[in-house]
Amino acid sequence: MRQTRLVAAASAAMAASLVLTACGGGGAGTGSGDGEVDADGTVTVGVAMPTQTSERWIADGDAVKEGLEGLGYDVDLQFAGDDIPTQTQQIDSMITAGVDVLVIASIDGTALSSQLDAAGAAGIPVIAYDRLIRDSEHVDHYVTFDNHAVGVAQANALLHGLGVTDRDGTPTGDAPGPFNIELFAGSPDDNNATFFFDGAMETLQPFIDDGTLVVKSGQVDFDTVATLRWSQEAAQKRMEDLLTSTYADGTVLHGVLSPYDGLSRGIITALQGVGLGPTITEGLPVVTGQDAEIASVKLIADDVQSSTIFKDTRKLADSAVSATRSFVEGEEPEANDTETYDNGVKVVPAYLLEVDTVFAEDIQGLLVDSGYYTQAEVDSGVAD
Repeated sequence: MRQTRLVAAASAAMAASLVLTACGGGGAGTGSGDGEVDADGTVTVGVAMPTQTSERWIADGDAVKEGLEGLGYDVDLQFAGDDIPTQTQQIDSMITAGVDVLVIASIDGTALSSQLDAAGAAGIPVIAYDRLIRDSEHVDHYVTFDNHAVGVAQANALLHGLGVTDRDGTPTGDAPGPFNIELFAGSPDDNNATFFFDGAMETLQPFIDDGTLVVKSGQVDFDTVATLRWSQEAAQKRMEDLLTSTYADGTVLHGVLSPYDGLSRGIITALQGVGLGPTITEGLPVVTGQDAEIASVKLIADDVQSSTIFKDTRKLADSAVSATRSFVEGEEPEANDTETYDNGVKVVPAYLLEVDTVFAEDIQGLLVDSGYYTQAEVDSGVAD
């Protein structure tokens, strides 16, 4: 019964595509490289993911593939190992093979112009997955989380961890301060990183201005605190350098704004390496994070990392699958933001998802009860 519906949907998509072709249509939603869904009704989707070094991207790729296959589509899922030439070659191959839709989580959002030009010429709709692809008119849809809100949530998590505010951002009025903090940002070639940082700084700046927070190193601009390719090793090295240059005299570091769990673990390694901690209760600075990676969830449960931002990638994958189906059927995907995400050439219609902040007390309800992780995975810090 399900297969019958899928065949019927594919046939309807093929018929719609043929009508559009006859009318001279060649834009988004018109099908594969020759402008129409394959003659046998098969829909093929190319899914380009940046890396397998992060458990988050493995989960994303698998979830998108599973969802698309559930619709009866064929899926070409490729991981690029955080190597830009590899990703461009993979996407070139997908276009040459005549995929009907491309779902792309880019390594460098500015490095795919020629690939997107080729996709546009072939009538292949392009969905930017979580990372906005810049400088191209051939980005048809964007699925992501509210990235500015992610930065705000990270800053609020830092403030709450320090006791400056309660969980909803209301000042407690009884935090002693001033608190010395340091700032980390994500990769400068990832458009999301600036949204995270801007949202965080918008939230932290009033507390910096009134002296509640002090960035002791003076390093507060994005270019200085950015971490290329979201490298855990680079974050650890920069934290070690900060400890040597700014805190070797015994000055207390109270907190670190970290935008990603991998960076957080590198930062924590550096902090523990100079004898801080080993837990927050025992003097380790408050460190934030993002992506609810299982290794960091265990650290939060163990009072080592303070918090993380949970972006339920199951919902993001569902959004990408829904958008793909809309394009295949000749329709426009649902968008709830048509103003924010200007890629330098056009404002890309986007569908934004909400995020959750995870402290130790939230692990059970948000991550275990929802089936995202099992209790055994949380206890071991390793996903099965």
